[in-house]
Amino acid sequence: METSVLAFAFICITSFFTLANPLGTMPVFLTMTKGLSDSERSSIVKRATIIAFLTLIGFTVLGQFLFKFFGISTNGFRIAAGFIILKIGFDMLQARYTNAKLKDDEIKTYANDISITPLAIPLLCGPGGIANGIILMDDAVTWQLKAVLFGSIALIYVVTYLILRASTKLVRVLGETGNNVMMRLMGLLLMVIGVECFVAGLKPILIEIIKAGNM
Repeated sequence: METSVLAFAFICITSFFTLANPLGTMPVFLTMTKGLSDSERSSIVKRATIIAFLTLIGFTVLGQFLFKFFGISTNGFRIAAGFIILKIGFDMLQARYTNAKLKDDEIKTYANDISITPLAIPLLCGPGGIANGIILMDDAVTWQLKAVLFGSIALIYVVTYLILRASTKLVRVLGETGNNVMMRLMGLLLMVIGVECFVAGLKPILIEIIKAGNM
């Protein structure tokens, strides 16, 4: 049991950190907050991480109820989520972050409340993170695993807050090359998670089809 808990915790932490991608969000955050003071940046980061955390927790908890309400199968959602996570991972592997394509006029539009959009949603809590939370909640069959899941989400957003809070210093230390290397490594890891998610959803569907064909 201990091994499964540790393995589940590792999957939760690595997948949520990669999907939140605070390192990849740093350049966008610095661009959007250019000219603001450190206290203003701190306030924006704090609000953004809290909103992203609450949003992800909400979808993670209510995901199964939404499935039942709309008649969506868990396996079908795993396949769709696998595609989403795989696409995000592929973009990161190419040192691109699709959600971070912001034009100058868009930055001005979001200037009044960038902590909600686009920083919290969809940068720190996008469709990939939401899909990942719902799937892991379905895998958390015990209260211990559920506690690990919620604890991992909280931990990731605390780390995200600290990283974005120190973004001006970290960008100088990592540099563009270091940031690209980190993004590519996380993208590769995310692609593996996406494939595993896709296979986990497809396998039981294929088994049902084979059983139905043999009847």
